Amino acid sequence: MHNLRAPRLVATDLDGTALRTDGTVSPRTAAAFARVEDAGAKLVFVTGRPPRWMHPVAGAVRHRGLAVCANGALIYDMHTERVVKSHLIDPEVLEEVVSQLRANVPDLSFSVEYEGGHAHESDFRLGTWDGATTGRARLRGESLTSRACVKLLALHPELGPDELHATVHELVGHLVTATHSSGRGLIEMSAIGVTKATALATLAERHDIEQSQVVAFGDMPNDLPMLTWAGTSYAVANAHPGVLAAVDHVTAANDEDGVALVLEELYR
Repeated sequence: MHNLRAPRLVATDLDGTALRTDGTVSPRTAAAFARVEDAGAKLVFVTGRPPRWMHPVAGAVRHRGLAVCANGALIYDMHTERVVKSHLIDPEVLEEVVSQLRANVPDLSFSVEYEGGHAHESDFRLGTWDGATTGRARLRGESLTSRACVKLLALHPELGPDELHATVHELVGHLVTATHSSGRGLIEMSAIGVTKATALATLAERHDIEQSQVVAFGDMPNDLPMLTWAGTSYAVANAHPGVLAAVDHVTAANDEDGVALVLEELYR
């Protein structure tokens, strides 16, 4: 018989949480994910990643579960590797946000995330993943706000993420939902009110699952809405200080299979 404490829904962030630092799913973690679905519970990967970064993860977990991508803006079926629902930022809102940020925060550069791709301004310094795959998808400044997007990203060469986030939130927090999930000055903006928590709450309601029956795992500020919404929350030991202070429990670091350790106990 399965442990009676086992939740009906497991929600976990990927990078820095369930994935190891090299971006892989360990065999132990993959086996723990299998336990969740074998027990009849829902498994949801809740990530800032865009869909184009999900294929390796989908394969590693044998196409189990659903994914909430782009910090809540997209619902992605891991079985079919298709987007099934989206919440986009309208072009008019994009134009106002970019205008306000350019006028008040010098040296910002921007990129945009679409349902099926990514594009960036020429001075936007790409991360490792996109540097290898979208280096030529460059935008002219006048086309940055020309169509609806999943996420708007703003990068500053000097400001830290917490400081930059506070500034962005003050300037345009009434237009978009801003967060961050990396160690550099990179802010991720979604449509107003869209977070990992809103997407997860919608999924839970669809399956008649209460908050108290949800356990969530995370490591960065973009996980905080999800972690504070879930009935039980865990941070991995390598998490951002603000996340460590907000959760119910702390497990081992991502490179030590912290998520798997908890799931093995919950689904004995």
